[in-house]
Amino acid sequence: MRAGRGRILIAAVVLAAGASTRLGEPKQMVTLAGETLLGRAVRAAREAGCSPVLVVLGAAYEEILGRSPLGDAVPVINAEWAEGMASSIRLGIRTLGFVAGNAEGAVLLTCDQPAVTAAHLRALMASGEVTASAYAGRHGVPAYFPASTFAALLDLSGDQGARELLRSGAAIDLPNGELDIDTAADVLAAERLFGTL
Repeated sequence: MRAGRGRILIAAVVLAAGASTRLGEPKQMVTLAGETLLGRAVRAAREAGCSPVLVVLGAAYEEILGRSPLGDAVPVINAEWAEGMASSIRLGIRTLGFVAGNAEGAVLLTCDQPAVTAAHLRALMASGEVTASAYAGRHGVPAYFPASTFAALLDLSGDQGARELLRSGAAIDLPNGELDIDTAADVLAAERLFGTL
């Protein structure tokens, strides 16, 4: 991908700051097909061509960093993670301004949706416009946001994330995208669907 004479930079912001209270252990460290959920999300972003890959951590971040080699992904610690997803989005986008101020856009993804693949992330980025994933009758993450929307992302608050920004935009179907890992039953469902990959 090129823009003029320079390479288009599209970053990824992996949202992984939550406390996993319903699961009882850090979901970031749940292993699926020999890979942690966090490692799986980082790998998908890298394989999609995203650069840089930022990982926003919060609850149990010391344990997660100690047990999860992130390679060249950039860990960012969100001290305000308890506010909800918006605080992690704001921090990720702010940090992106420092490490890749020339990024033309960013993919926001969570670490707990095992259905996400590099191919799906590439499809989200292809149009250059706000593009969400569609599943369970709604639009959500992963989603692509061009740099022109970064100011709106920095204004988000609470736990709704960027849902309002995605409601009326384009969307690409993500089969099984509604499965996110919140409970032990979700882990079993993920193992049935993706455990042999």
